[in-house]
Amino acid sequence: MKQHYLYLLLTFFFVNCTNERVLLLPEIDNAEVTEVLDVSPAYIFYDESKPDSTLLNRKNLISTTNWLVNVDKRLSLRQVIPHIKFLQDKKRNAQMHKNENAKNYFTCNDTSMSNLGFIEFTDVYFFTEKSDSNKSENICYMTINNLNDISFSTSLDLNISLSRENFENAMVTIQKEYGGTIKIVYLLNSDMSFQNYITLKNTLLPFKDRISNNEFIY
Repeated sequence: MKQHYLYLLLTFFFVNCTNERVLLLPEIDNAEVTEVLDVSPAYIFYDESKPDSTLLNRKNLISTTNWLVNVDKRLSLRQVIPHIKFLQDKKRNAQMHKNENAKNYFTCNDTSMSNLGFIEFTDVYFFTEKSDSNKSENICYMTINNLNDISFSTSLDLNISLSRENFENAMVTIQKEYGGTIKIVYLLNSDMSFQNYITLKNTLLPFKDRISNNEFIY
């Protein structure tokens, strides 16, 4: 375990020193996943010199390994998602040397233990416009403009703030209107920072079975 973290930290050090780049990882508390083995990293840097202010470094990715995607927390979803979709498609469409058990994770700084934590996103699909992919699901859209501006496609005025307790209470109310098989679908403001996106994902991780893998960026 220590060797794994040492390898990852040395990789960051090497990238930062040779290219004079700094990558600020998003912060979370009490990560559900704290160790990932057999990994290769990708980096999405904040780079003001680029047209979209991002720089993707994927030179060391090996298709059969678990991928650790390290994203600078200052970037917005508008900047990050095209790179994430590119990486996902590259792995999903691999014809040779494919490992069906290999997963994708966002790397985070877990402040509760001063170490790395990880959030899996292997099965998440990002869309930039509405699709018919959710037609068969009993869904309620959850619109997140920012972490203080959250609304639902329901006739009820839930008016919640982001917390596990508040979301649990909201789910009880929503299920009364939609039924027990309801799925929540994220509608995410593209200007949201990647830090806020990770905060959302980590806070609502206990409800992942009730949240759709299809996420829409608008």
